[in-house]
Amino acid sequence: MADTTAKPTHLDDGEALERFVSDHDVALVEFYTSGCAMCQAMEPVLGNVARATDAAVGMVNPGDDIELVDRFDIRSVPTLVVFRDGAEVARLAEGFQGGDEVVGFLEEHVPEAVNVA
Repeated sequence: MADTTAKPTHLDDGEALERFVSDHDVALVEFYTSGCAMCQAMEPVLGNVARATDAAVGMVNPGDDIELVDRFDIRSVPTLVVFRDGAEVARLAEGFQGGDEVVGFLEEHVPEAVNVA
């Protein structure tokens, strides 16, 4: 059941990202950078997605742990990556996405995380 108080979890570095992904069956992580207006606009959208779905939602700035850029092949921000059981299953790197688009993206790749009422 979706958590109506859920908010995105801010992850400080690669270790926090690893723990977050391994602690949740399904995780959606936004890779963002400071000063990115589209990234900032995504935060409230991700809050809505966290409340509307069973996916754990996290945010990480690869600039704070530069190894993440190569490890996850981050070429643009915001990049949304879906993990299932600790493994990447999908990514979306097409700029700002609205809540319906993000929920649809999750529904396509991890339908178990989206409760259709």
